Amino acid sequence: QGQVTESGGGLVETGGSLRLSCTASGVDFDDVAMGWFRQSPGKAREGVACINGKAHGGSYFYAESVQGRFTISTDNDKNTLYLQMNNLKPEDTAMYYCAADPAKGCRYLLQSSNARYWGQGTQVTVSS
Repeated sequence: QGQVTESGGGLVETGGSLRLSCTASGVDFDDVAMGWFRQSPGKAREGVACINGKAHGGSYFYAESVQGRFTISTDNDKNTLYLQMNNLKPEDTAMYYCAADPAKGCRYLLQSSNARYWGQGTQVTVSS
């Protein structure tokens, strides 16, 4: 049974930076798609960024709204996924979730916001 756990959220001013971390267990890190999703009150959950495991090319994808500001990366030795968020905006305020799926790739995950394993979420608040 896979498990993912996020950390690193917090309160930051507009233009600031945060780095989220997600530690995974019970999954083959090289063979799983892992992504970041976010949800704010009253809105649907949306895919932010995703990376396919090395066994599937290691390709990564970003939502248009975060392109150029957010960077997704992994440390396979630590089974950890990161999301570096720069130039944060108030509209980035949301609960951020880490997700992993051993059977589906990033294109599906980002379009469907549906994955097998989910973390509990970490809150990111950007003040204006």
